[in-house]
Parts: sequence; structure tokens; C-alpha cells
Amino acid sequence: MTTITTPKILAISGSDVLSGGGFQADLATYAHYGLHGFVAVTSIVTTAETGHGFDIFPIAPELFKRQLESLEQVPFDAIKIGLLPSEAIADLTLQFIQRHQDIPIILDPVLVFKENKDGEISKMADKLLAFLPYVTVITPNLREAEMLSGLTIITLSDMKAAAEVLSNQGSRHTVIKGGNRLDKHFARDLYYDGQVFQELLKPVLARNNTGAGCTFASSIASNIAYKQTVGTAVEKSKAFVYQAILNSDEYGVYQHEVHD
Repeated sequence: MTTITTPKILAISGSDVLSGGGFQADLATYAHYGLHGFVAVTSIVTTAETGHGFDIFPIAPELFKRQLESLEQVPFDAIKIGLLPSEAIADLTLQFIQRHQDIPIILDPVLVFKENKDGEISKMADKLLAFLPYVTVITPNLREAEMLSGLTIITLSDMKAAAEVLSNQGSRHTVIKGGNRLDKHFARDLYYDGQVFQELLKPVLARNNTGAGCTFASSIASNIAYKQTVGTAVEKSKAFVYQAILNSDEYGVYQHEVHD
């Protein structure tokens, strides 16, 4: 009799009180793929008292450290990293993944909330650059790619130049999430494996796309947990997110009615 083992996947990410993004989106994505999802919580994110944007409350470093210690012996098939709200939490996360280099690691470097025009955690950019040699895939959006690469991105050529900079800094696989900033009609992402560029295009949908970035990275991690190649994982995840946005509601992308 053959025993089927459910792949195990970890989200190191913050809590989104509205559940559009954060580890709530991660776990919803993992559930869609039939994975056993675990979480190490980095922060609590609430709507701001001003009514505009969000407030971020980091977990105490000692508590976060104990979460990671509790998960140290779990045989994960993939790890996805989201919001790291402080230097202390980033340092603990880096130490953790350095001890688990046999596991595919997907870094979604949350430096900018599209809902928060003033929400840049720019001081974290240098911290996250130190992660690049230790992760399998990095998935910045355009503004985050600018912050990490030091380049201004206006054209597709600029996206490619930024991907090359990140590759030279240690990134093995880079996915720059372009959204519709370069073309209002298409959501354009760029995948670079260090040798070949691949554009991923889908028509822009007039729907709520809150949590799309978290879901995209979590979907890539989920496919990799099933031993898909990175290129295949990225292609499937692009299609997955398109369907999730198509089925979105007022609180964000919706995974449960998605078909691969």
C-alpha cells in the first residue's frame, strides 16, 4: 500500500486583518493546492486610525524566534517569505533559511503596499538584498525592484536591466511583477532565470486585486512544493492569479473558484 504524503509549506508573513493579503492569502492559496500550510507570524496589520492605508505592528523578536524554533524540525517542501517588518525579524528569518538551504525558498520582498502611498519600508531594502544568495525565487513589484536594484523602471528594457542587477547580486530566479504600470491594458510580469527572459501577459481586469502579489508568490511556492520547475510554477501562477482576480470580491482575490 502506497502512503501519500501531503507536501508541507511554510508562510513567514504578516497578518492582514481584512484577509486580502498576508498569511491569510498564503493559507488560502495553500489550501487550494491541497498543501499542509504552516505560519510564522511576523506582524499584525490593521487599517490605519486615519482611515487611509494600514498600520504595521511587528511581533516581538523573541516571540518570532520561538515560532521559528517550534518549526525547526518540520520537513517543509517550500518556504514563502512575505512581510518582514523590522531588522530584527529579518535577521532571524535569514538565519532560519540559512539553516534550511535544502528547501526551496520564495521571497516576496514587501517594501511597498500599493494601498499605502507612504508605506515604504525602505530601510529594509539593504536587509533583503542579503537574502538573495539564499533564496530560490524573488518576486518584487516594480517599485520594490527599483528599490532593490537602484534603477528607475519605466520600460520593459528597464525591467530586464533591474532583473539582471538582482541576478548579479545573487538572485537565481527573479520575477518582477509589473502590473499595469507599463501598459494600462495588460498586467505584465517578467521572469528571468539568469539567462533567459520571459514575459507573462494577461489583460487587466477591472476587479479588486488586493492580495494579488501575496497570492502570486504563494502560488509559485505551492507549485514548487509539488516539484514543478520554477519556470512552470511561474507560468501556472500567472494564470492562477488572473482567475483569482476575476473571481475577486470587495476584500481581495478569491482562490476557491479558481481552475488551473
